[in-house]
Amino acid sequence: AVGASLIDAHAGGVGAIGGRDGSGTEVDVCKRLAYIMGTSACIMATTVEPCFVPGVWGPYFEGMVPGFWLNEGGQSAAGAAVDHLLRSHPAHAEVLAAAKNDGVDVIEYLEKRILARAGNAGAAALLARNVHVLPEFLGNRSPYADPGSRAVIAGLDLDTDVSALERLFVAGLCGLAYGLADVIDALQAHGACGKTIVIGGGASRSPLVRQIMADTTGYTVALPQTQEPVLLGAAMLGAVASGAHDSINAAMAGMSALGRLSEPTRPELADFHRKKRGVHKMLRDLDRNTREAMKRAPGEAPSS
Repeated sequence: AVGASLIDAHAGGVGAIGGRDGSGTEVDVCKRLAYIMGTSACIMATTVEPCFVPGVWGPYFEGMVPGFWLNEGGQSAAGAAVDHLLRSHPAHAEVLAAAKNDGVDVIEYLEKRILARAGNAGAAALLARNVHVLPEFLGNRSPYADPGSRAVIAGLDLDTDVSALERLFVAGLCGLAYGLADVIDALQAHGACGKTIVIGGGASRSPLVRQIMADTTGYTVALPQTQEPVLLGAAMLGAVASGAHDSINAAMAGMSALGRLSEPTRPELADFHRKKRGVHKMLRDLDRNTREAMKRAPGEAPSS
């Protein structure tokens, strides 16, 4: 028996959004968004009726869960954007050496330092109060569908130490979270609503990433018990094809469960992110306006 294949992110959605939450009640997949965060990122919403959302792909009938419609937003650079930010900073070589000495990767090393300084994952966002990143190195996939969009960084100084790199790292995570919030706002405006984001991918194991996204969006961010929701989703397809489960919905309920949940958002942090997200919009407007201004400039740039 062979199960029909799915796009990797869609398999991750199958492996994540139907997980048991310990309540004993049947899971409503329409109340959960799947966020699969790798080099790029996909945000997937499931609906009973088709929702047409400008700048978001779909709706696709049974594109992910049988009997439901799928909308998919995306971020062209997610993990790739964070990696590029870190490598571009003068302190990267120092951090890389220290991380290797501790037997961890750069992000784990930075996160440990940041959490020690801030005290908790939510408060860590305050380190980036005056550094702002629009991390669109490869354009905007959703919800603006603007391939010409590019990254903007504001608030840099001449500091070259590890603390400066930590601020830039946190600012980059905030920028990604505000991009996610833009997609969620577009989905909600057209009837695709949820309450929980179930996150998968390499960065999903980070409590700092999960809490910043929770505090930014107002959603609870849940981590699947499995470390590999994409592989689990593919295994569910095989389980249905082999007869171990009679449907994808039954496989999701029987083979997956939710793990850790984000902490409730403190009101002062929600207010902080609202203001910082306003700056994020300013950077987007600045990027758009500068590109428009240079279109009208005389002459052409030399070919590379």
